[in-house]
Amino acid sequence: MKKPAPQRDKYFLRDLHQEIDLYDRKLAYLDNYGEFASPADRNDAAGKLQAKRAPLEKAALELAASGIEFEEKDLPRSFRTMNLDPGSMRKNLTLVK
Repeated sequence: MKKPAPQRDKYFLRDLHQEIDLYDRKLAYLDNYGEFASPADRNDAAGKLQAKRAPLEKAALELAASGIEFEEKDLPRSFRTMNLDPGSMRKNLTLVK
């Protein structure tokens, strides 16, 4: 029995934004409070978190570009700092197939 694919709607996008925000907070904690033996270890840990965050960010941007509505208050902190409002995000992004 196959598991149904998740619906790609505004609620899925909201959950993606929440998960991206979680990784943003983890990266901020790592930068501010993480203790490592060497800078290379710190970079390695940050790289692993970035690798997990990158596909989520790509999926969220593609969904927003495809016209799925979202609220500005649901955007992750990193998206807010990029000063992306919904109108310009949809204009600047193209879908990659």
